[in-house]
Amino acid sequence: MTNSALFVVVFLTAIFMVLAALFIARLLSPKSTNPVKGEPYECGIPTRGVSWSQVKVGYYLFAILYLVFDVETILLFPWASIVRSLGIRGLACMTFFFVILAFGLIYAWKKGALQWK
Repeated sequence: MTNSALFVVVFLTAIFMVLAALFIARLLSPKSTNPVKGEPYECGIPTRGVSWSQVKVGYYLFAILYLVFDVETILLFPWASIVRSLGIRGLACMTFFFVILAFGLIYAWKKGALQWK
């Protein structure tokens, strides 16, 4: 069996298993059409007014910056464990990576994304 045929078989099997799991869950799950289930719930206190509210964009900016530097941390550990085998080229690549991240941090700092208003 060739690699592409094996890939197709694994891909189709994965799709079938997901669809089968969804079908079985829908078939066996309890069904209740209670209108109270559709209401928003917060700490047992009934909501007053509109439940939907806009979230400040600062939260999103903070979350994106957190993810960027979290990914940096995740990439730093494997690199640090094999840095000697990579040589000078590996060091140059990671230095380039850190420079790009530093420019991103400086840009966010200048734009005021790190200030909590």
